[in-house]
Amino acid sequence: MVKEFGIGIGLAGVIFLAFHGINLFPFLLLGGIAYYLFNSFSKEKVGGNFVVAKKGDSNTPNINFSDIGGQDSAKNELLEALEFVKAKQEVKKLGIRPLKGLLLSGPPGTGKTLLAKAAANYIDSVFISTSGSQFIEMYAGVGAKRVRKLFNEARDKAKKDGKNNAIIFIDEIDVLGAKRGQNNSHMEYDQTLNQLLVELDGISVDDKVNVLVVGATNRMDTLDDALLRPGRFDRIVKVDLPDREGREHILKIHTNNKPLGEGVDIRKLAKETFRFSGAQLESLANEAAIMAMREDSEVINSDHFREAVDKVMMGEKLDRRPNKDELKRIAYHEVGHALLGERVNQGSVSNITITSRGRALGYVRHNPEDDFYLQTIDYLKDQIAVLIAGSMVEEEVLGNRSTGAANDFEKAMHLGKQIVFSGMSKLGVVSKDTLPKNMLYETITEIIKEEEKKVREEIKNNRDFIDSVVDTLLEEESISGDEFRLRLEYNKKSRTA
Repeated sequence: MVKEFGIGIGLAGVIFLAFHGINLFPFLLLGGIAYYLFNSFSKEKVGGNFVVAKKGDSNTPNINFSDIGGQDSAKNELLEALEFVKAKQEVKKLGIRPLKGLLLSGPPGTGKTLLAKAAANYIDSVFISTSGSQFIEMYAGVGAKRVRKLFNEARDKAKKDGKNNAIIFIDEIDVLGAKRGQNNSHMEYDQTLNQLLVELDGISVDDKVNVLVVGATNRMDTLDDALLRPGRFDRIVKVDLPDREGREHILKIHTNNKPLGEGVDIRKLAKETFRFSGAQLESLANEAAIMAMREDSEVINSDHFREAVDKVMMGEKLDRRPNKDELKRIAYHEVGHALLGERVNQGSVSNITITSRGRALGYVRHNPEDDFYLQTIDYLKDQIAVLIAGSMVEEEVLGNRSTGAANDFEKAMHLGKQIVFSGMSKLGVVSKDTLPKNMLYETITEIIKEEEKKVREEIKNNRDFIDSVVDTLLEEESISGDEFRLRLEYNKKSRTA
């Protein structure tokens, strides 16, 4: 009503000015600017678009903790914390302050959002989801308004639905909660974070609606210390990449609704997907199903999964194809990696291919026997040997090296630095700040040259074998790890016979 009245007054004013011959352009320009600013601030007053969902909502999956695989430690820690929310009377009786915030920290795709939704289901809570980027605008004070509106909306929604709990999930909380003072020219960041701290401090055990803030980030180091202190985000839950058993559980969840062929071994597939996140494993199962559909297959077999692993890791096959000489060089390079990979860790090679994918012209997929958390000097040196083996086979067989090994050398240098700065080199315990660069370079070079001698000897002892595998690769483009090991074992017996 007020808007229509204002428009009527404006039109009457325009007609009056035009009747008296006054130039209307400046007035129309100012009116347009005023209208734009009015609408902009009206939108800011409304706040960001927060996604609201509650238990049983048909538009939201009914997520339970049993639906999330590979995160047993994170789930147990989260469930323990959520018990404080469910047992409100006991908490109040013992004088325990309410749990205000939970922070889920871990790499992308590990299931932080799913854990937050499962938490809302577990405590029968209203669930409001937003992102840190929705709070930051060019207008001062807008972010703080949105934070206040978010908490008010959570409480109002819970009361309306007859709920005692409300979870506010803030993804990318590092955007909202970054360390203060880093954006001197834009105080909006600091004001927004200050408002979030005020809202967290205002949560009380006597509140009719228990508000729990769940944040998710993969950049813990950038968060402000005031946000992480006890009494605000009380619990920090690490959501890491799943181990082999976790990957097996996740794959079972994502293949439960898919027809699998008899030869599909989920346990073996979990081994071959080392350091895959939950999101990548879901994508793997989906890509395998797509490949089965393209071939009009009624079931998803092992070949579909093998191809899907390569696609998720490296990307789609490229249309470009190297010329004959380049393919030969690529084949020798990859066989060198595979040969040393098997020597330092028997059974680790899963597949060798000269098919170009993503940024790789060819590649060897290695799978460790077990997940590991500590690295010894022998392990690091073995990895250096595997990395430099490709270029050394090129040099031994073709007479020179190529630029295709640049990334291998970069990784080898990084491993050399790990050896030095972990106190495992001849220098002993050293400091990054005081160690001269020339001494670091000389020590790493010495480590790499030592491995070069071992690699060169291995190449000379297996020259005929390398040539035969390269011929097969040039004809078939790929060789499985099992076939490669059979031929390597036969070659070993032939040499000793």
